[in-house]
Amino acid sequence: MSDLLLLVPFVAVILLNLLPKRARGAALWIAFGVLVLEVAAAFVERFATIDVSVFAVLERIFPFHLATDGLAGLLMLCAGLVGMAALLVARKMFEDADDRFFFSNLVLVALVGINGIAMVRDLFSLYVFVEVTAVATFILITARRMAGTEGDQAFEGAWKYILLSVIASVLMLTAVGFFLLSTGEITLAAAKEALATRDPLAWIAMGLFLCGLFVKGALVPFHGWLADAYTAAPAPVSVFMAGVVTKASGVFALLRIASSTLGGAAPGREILLVVGAVTIVVGAFLALTQTNMKRMLAYSSVSQMGYIVLALGGDPRLGILAAGLHFFNHAISKSQLFANAAAIEKELGTLNMDEMGGLGSRMPVTAGTSAVATLSIAGLPPLAGFWSKLLIVLALWSAKEYAFAAVAILASLVTLAYFLSLQRKVFFGKPQDKWAAVRETSPGLLVPVVALALITIALGVAFPFALKILWGGGA
Repeated sequence: MSDLLLLVPFVAVILLNLLPKRARGAALWIAFGVLVLEVAAAFVERFATIDVSVFAVLERIFPFHLATDGLAGLLMLCAGLVGMAALLVARKMFEDADDRFFFSNLVLVALVGINGIAMVRDLFSLYVFVEVTAVATFILITARRMAGTEGDQAFEGAWKYILLSVIASVLMLTAVGFFLLSTGEITLAAAKEALATRDPLAWIAMGLFLCGLFVKGALVPFHGWLADAYTAAPAPVSVFMAGVVTKASGVFALLRIASSTLGGAAPGREILLVVGAVTIVVGAFLALTQTNMKRMLAYSSVSQMGYIVLALGGDPRLGILAAGLHFFNHAISKSQLFANAAAIEKELGTLNMDEMGGLGSRMPVTAGTSAVATLSIAGLPPLAGFWSKLLIVLALWSAKEYAFAAVAILASLVTLAYFLSLQRKVFFGKPQDKWAAVRETSPGLLVPVVALALITIALGVAFPFALKILWGGGA
């Protein structure tokens, strides 16, 4: 059945483009249905034991390993929930039916790549599916004809992304070649064995592959493209990218490699600790200086992805659980915040926070859901983000990485500072006269943010009871 997770969105793209022009309005709902199935598949236990063998011929040509586990289910759940939210935002933000059709197609193309990233067990296939996701992302950013995109800014953001992405691709392909020279295989299991023997060529290969993923995941010092891309992209694209696409092609792939090949081995562990800590700090202080709401959220994403990477350098088992939980929490909360930003942009026509103020009384639901997401990301109890950050600190403490645990705690104070600044500038203070006519956004934009906020609250309240299940089953 794991094969179907690639085939269903792929076939759906073909079917969408066979629809007559007058029926293309249904494309968004067809894509939405595929994402509902995606969420359902994430909850089906042992669905990988159903062998369809669609790719049996392909597997004979080159090692194309597909398998599912808890991590794969995590990514599929995030992709399904965030994708549905992005489509609902697109339904309201894109007035042109052709724009909605175009976006629905690219969401499904990206879903093929994301599902592949979730399930593959060899380095070359991982590279291929990362590139599938990257191509869909590039097209989404440069789709200047879609509503809300500023042409020159979109092109600049996309150009930075594709330039760094090409460098990352070269690094990753070179790494695959080195692994072939070292072990004769490119499976994650073979890579783990080679690294365990301290083979220098294998460690060079792993270093190159990790650098490629650092670029894809916008980790410091390769973070320069992300803020421009998120800011320039149309609102639904920003929701989808920030919620799952960037994380899948960079951070989730790191999570998979850390759990399958690195374990707690040095020097891989030290690399993850240093890169994670630097990314947290740099991203947080960059977010603190922003006046554009989407740019602040973009740099906040850089910082929070650093937390996920930092967790991977802690106690191996607890670190994987903490990283996976924070991956989910950030996907939900950050996609919600970008959807909130879309609602504000739609009503005000600007994302400059210095021009806002007092919107809480005019947009109470948007203000309330934004508070839930920002406080969760900052790590305040009893919201879901508190538990994932607590587990990250515990994973670092268990590994005796006390300095890095301190960085994680102190950086959360900076996170709280810039999000309190966002809340104050946007929702509190005296309402400005020019926004006197502003009212709460349409129900179509409120549904996804309310749903995502409820997930954050429910997971936070229920997490103490769910921890035993999660710990027993792994991440």
